[in-house]
Amino acid sequence: MYIANELRKRNIAEYVLYMWQVEDIIRAYDCSLTRLRREYIARFDYTDEQKEELTDWYGNLVTMMNQEGKREGGHLQINQIVVQDMAELNTMLLQSTQFPFYNAEYYRVLPFIVELRNKGSKDKGEIETCLDALYGTMLLRLQKKEISPDTAHAIKEITTFIGMLSDYYHKDKTEGLKFEND
Repeated sequence: MYIANELRKRNIAEYVLYMWQVEDIIRAYDCSLTRLRREYIARFDYTDEQKEELTDWYGNLVTMMNQEGKREGGHLQINQIVVQDMAELNTMLLQSTQFPFYNAEYYRVLPFIVELRNKGSKDKGEIETCLDALYGTMLLRLQKKEISPDTAHAIKEITTFIGMLSDYYHKDKTEGLKFEND
């Protein structure tokens, strides 16, 4: 909760990836708040009050996962909305002539996105595909599995692109972006 709040303010892509990891952690504990509290939250060096706040936060997420049928997989609606917001901003940035560097980075990354979508789900949008690639790579690194040089190159480009989108997202939320028709 504390990390999520900080990431949401600072970097929306990192926030989404963190929340996807939280979903997986909840699943690892069988969506059981009792197990999460006893086996996971108890390990944190927090005050009792902070642990209670964290337990409430996880409890709300467990409830949502159960209600939304996400016990086995998929992402919570609250996280899907953020990804959709990012996708909408991506579209606005691409349609504008005000952001040539963003456009250039998008077209540099587009072949990787097309390749990923051809290998995976064609139903997912471009931004979710990029986030999936970043999350999958993060999991591979956590498992200490090898990442091919081609994959590493693609991930580096995707990271740059999503980083730019996150920066624009933050700027749009804090200052407001100026588009031609504003």
